[in-house]
Amino acid sequence: MSSRMIFINLPVADLTRSKNFYETLGWKVDQDFTDDNAACIVVDDNICLMLLTKEFFPTFTTRPIADTAATIGAAYALLLSSAAEVDSLTDAAIGAGATEEVNEDKRAQEAQVGMHGRTFIDPDGHQWEPFWMAHPGAG
Repeated sequence: MSSRMIFINLPVADLTRSKNFYETLGWKVDQDFTDDNAACIVVDDNICLMLLTKEFFPTFTTRPIADTAATIGAAYALLLSSAAEVDSLTDAAIGAGATEEVNEDKRAQEAQVGMHGRTFIDPDGHQWEPFWMAHPGAG
């Protein structure tokens, strides 16, 4: 395990539904860190999602949980290796129950600087922004 990793803690209404959603995207459940309250979803070697039931999530904070179906608190941008991978991931998410948010102005701005991105909202209202861009060191 790397000494530097990102764990994104997300409150979810239905842990089984959320695990199934992310597995459909090709991400893996780490059973060693999964129980009835939480599931660890491995995005890659350095990024994991911790899906936490809405009953368990408050043990991490004293603040109220946001209603992500009605408001946005964060957008999770994920750099991928190609525009095709962006489309594949987004299409898989939509097929698994996500909704796509389309902002043509944003897409035009991204295209002007050599980016390709899409946005989807998972079943719990969390906003994901997979994207690709030409950058130094890109393969």
